[in-house]
Amino acid sequence: MSYSLRLSSRVLQKSFRFALQTCTCQQHGLHTSRTQKNKEPEQEGKGFDLKSFPVDSIRNFSIIAHVDHGKSTLADRILEFTGAIKKDADNKQVLDKLQVERERGITVKAQTASVTYEYKGQTYLLNLIDTPGHVDFSYEVSRSLAACDGVILLVDANEGVQAQTVANFYLAFTNELSILPVLNKIDLKNADPEAVKDQLLTLFEIDPDEVLMISAKKGIGIEKVITSVIERIPCPAEKCNPDAPLRALLFDSWFDKYKGAVCLILVVDGTLRKGDFVTSVHTGKSYEIRDLGILTPQERSIPQLFAGQVGYFTANIRSAKEAQVGDTFHQKGIPCEPLEGFREAKPMVFAGMYPMDQSEHPALRAAIDRLTLNDSSVSINIESSAALGQGWRLGFLGLLHMDVFNQRLEQEHGAQVVVTTPSVPYKVRIHGEKALREYGEEEPTITNPIQWPDPQIIVETSEPMVMGTIITPDSYLGAIISLCQDRRGIQHNLRNLDQNRIIVQYKLPLNEIVVDFYDHLKSVSSGYATFDYEDIGFEPSSLVKLDILLNGIMIEELSTIVHSSRARTVGKRICEKLSNTLPKHLFQIAVQAAVRGKVLARTNIKPVRKDVLAKCYGGDISRKMKLLKRQAEGKKRMKMYGNIEVPREAFINILKR
Repeated sequence: MSYSLRLSSRVLQKSFRFALQTCTCQQHGLHTSRTQKNKEPEQEGKGFDLKSFPVDSIRNFSIIAHVDHGKSTLADRILEFTGAIKKDADNKQVLDKLQVERERGITVKAQTASVTYEYKGQTYLLNLIDTPGHVDFSYEVSRSLAACDGVILLVDANEGVQAQTVANFYLAFTNELSILPVLNKIDLKNADPEAVKDQLLTLFEIDPDEVLMISAKKGIGIEKVITSVIERIPCPAEKCNPDAPLRALLFDSWFDKYKGAVCLILVVDGTLRKGDFVTSVHTGKSYEIRDLGILTPQERSIPQLFAGQVGYFTANIRSAKEAQVGDTFHQKGIPCEPLEGFREAKPMVFAGMYPMDQSEHPALRAAIDRLTLNDSSVSINIESSAALGQGWRLGFLGLLHMDVFNQRLEQEHGAQVVVTTPSVPYKVRIHGEKALREYGEEEPTITNPIQWPDPQIIVETSEPMVMGTIITPDSYLGAIISLCQDRRGIQHNLRNLDQNRIIVQYKLPLNEIVVDFYDHLKSVSSGYATFDYEDIGFEPSSLVKLDILLNGIMIEELSTIVHSSRARTVGKRICEKLSNTLPKHLFQIAVQAAVRGKVLARTNIKPVRKDVLAKCYGGDISRKMKLLKRQAEGKKRMKMYGNIEVPREAFINILKR
């Protein structure tokens, strides 16, 4: 009896250990039986055998266009036509997966989809990348082009060539990519395809006979687009070598809370398999490939990726610093020359970002780290403020980029933040040994007004300039020229695009266009003008630091950098805003804007009046005068010794846009 009980307990213990082992293996993606292990590759590769796609049957291409010219709609029709998704009237913005993209109707993040298409008896693998159209997300476009051999240049047949169309064309042209011109929305009654073809011929010397005409919304001409991609965009055979050791270019990444960093790569040389160990050229760290796959557009695991193919892998990468976009991965123990990546993003707009409550600082830091893994064009520097506490100084490519980043923080991570007024970087040339020791270089870049050097050690100041391209109907030219001149613009070029439209180029200070220039441009042109700009470096300029004083005490957090000709106007506007925002005290508060100690603008916040005569029901007038005199003396002493405490809410209202 005792023996049978002991035997039963041993059997139960073994069964419990086996169940525990099975559960643990399943959590880590392992298999406990040989049968399951052997079946795994068959299940992953079923219906999508990548061995049947040699390099010459692969096409890597992206869609580039101006905002709202139909990139996402064309991507939807291509996915439907190739069978990647079912034909459905609800298929709108399939590749726009972010909530902010669907709400705003714009593409923010470049998305990839791999589809197959049979043409003339051969099956082709088409790797499609849908890119953003706004100038603020041009870095997404440049990253996508690094993994492509050609592009579809999409132009609206109704609106014609726009400013971002010009910028995207030259971006693809300088990358030596094949360009397939396509006119969209030919079904609209106001469409004028022949006039737009003439614009393409005038600007880009594109033969009108090579231009395809489609309607992405109605599905007209989609098959011709796909066959033209196969015929006119080259395969990646020239830059890929299947027999060489592994080299893969990381051109995008995002964060998954279960898998960590998901790396989107182009396999340039060799073959990448699940279970391989790869090494990063940038960090030197090695990782085991846990999962490998392609986007169809959903994530689909496959056993291996060959040269010329675009796919993703996960390797338990948990830090954003270990997934640097533009990095090269190679086989562990087989070093290689790093691939030529692409230019680093240069932030154009800087803003402070602080949590609404300092107790939320760790959670906000984690959220920013995850978003910057998804968007590597954002720069981060730690910053602190006496009014707002610990925070960060973030650099963005533009104002829309900053708004989208803030909106994604709120929607995807539930973070409530305070974003200060955006500013641009400046360069200051200084002299003196003490100044050089403090700043570390002779010409430091200043991104925060608090860092502005003492005027006595400044030799020269410079501000960033951009070359702006505006395309507008000729009837609005006068108003647009006035707007550019008011923003200290210098005209460089002006020519006719066709009979009714003009393209004009202005050299403009970045500080003058970063906040509200685009809104004013749309206002004076009734929404018809389009604007694009590119950085052309720093130029010397007369810049000063505008200080804000409350009763003679400088408030560093409210300081700003302005051009000397605008100091009085900007100072007056800030003083008026402060006088309407700050709470009243028992004494008068003088709000002043000063440059180098000279007051340029001033407003007064009137004191809260206490009725000291309320207890006087009559009597001699001298009694009333005595009380009023005593009150005035008390207010005078209070003004001398009283502290002006600016509440956090007032700072938020003043600093945020």
